[in-house]
Amino acid sequence: MQESENGAKRPAVFLDRDGTVIHDAHYLSDPAGVRLLPGAAESVARLNRAGIPVILVTNQSGIGRGYFTEADFRKVQGKLVRMLAERGARFDAVYHCPHAPGIGASCGCRKPEVGLFERAAAEHGLDPARSWYVGDRPRDVAPARKLGGFPILVRPTRGGEEAAPEGVVVVGSLPEAVERILRPVRVD
Repeated sequence: MQESENGAKRPAVFLDRDGTVIHDAHYLSDPAGVRLLPGAAESVARLNRAGIPVILVTNQSGIGRGYFTEADFRKVQGKLVRMLAERGARFDAVYHCPHAPGIGASCGCRKPEVGLFERAAAEHGLDPARSWYVGDRPRDVAPARKLGGFPILVRPTRGGEEAAPEGVVVVGSLPEAVERILRPVRVD
């Protein structure tokens, strides 16, 4: 997937995985633990039908911490991809940071850093400043401030969470986020 026919870079939706698309199972290493959140597959399918690239960007510090391997991550990701495909949905690309936080110098790819987003934009002809950044934690949407774009924080009622940064739209689910993304802009 590259730039549009007229050469303009396209907007995308950058999605977090754990807590946004699937239940956050805390260092998920077993494909049997993959559980889609309600409406997640349908939401991704709506974006697919609208022609908006859907890019998954996920921190996977469990790899860097030694809790599971890259192969385990690929198995979990494979299960998620199959579950989405069964419901007519797909990711256009998947990027993950395998590094643990606080170990050595910053890797540049662990959210809230922008390395993976910049890589995805370059590889797929995307415009980060016209894209949406959707996740369940402030670090998932922080790249929107650095790159431009539109942050949407998915916050099902859980309590004990970090406050939403100023200027970030807060919704209760991925379907609500996609509804906002696909809503036509009204000029009154």
